[in-house]
Amino acid sequence: MKAVTVKEISRELLNLSPKELRELCLRMARFKKENKELLTYLLFESSDEAAYVENVKLELDRQFEEVNRKSYYFIKKGLRKILVNTGKYIRYSRNKKSEIDLLLYYCSRMKTFTPSIRKNKALLNLYVRQTEIIREKYNALHEDLRSDYEAEIKKFS
Repeated sequence: MKAVTVKEISRELLNLSPKELRELCLRMARFKKENKELLTYLLFESSDEAAYVENVKLELDRQFEEVNRKSYYFIKKGLRKILVNTGKYIRYSRNKKSEIDLLLYYCSRMKTFTPSIRKNKALLNLYVRQTEIIREKYNALHEDLRSDYEAEIKKFS
């Protein structure tokens, strides 16, 4: 089955009643975990972005504690998985400030991770790539928001 374009879906959704829309949303929520997480964000957490970011940071803390530290191979897998989850939370929010907050937090946790990421080239490269991405996102921010992050960005230089 080939999926139709978002434009076509949007046009079709205009023809549905509120009850039918509700049923579609609930059906999608049952279908995939990410859909349920996105609906949870949109319905309950999008109104308070700061609380959402704090909750995500707590979740990241939990994930960092669960990383298997037996070898750098497992550490690398664990940290990449956390980065994928961070990207998922950023996609839900679509807020540039939250994106930078979460990426900065991820990098700060990586920097203080034990054993040190500096002893493994792949982990160090992962960290460097993320700091470069943060700088790109920082440069794209509005000037007012940039001043809020200047000190933190300099820590990663």
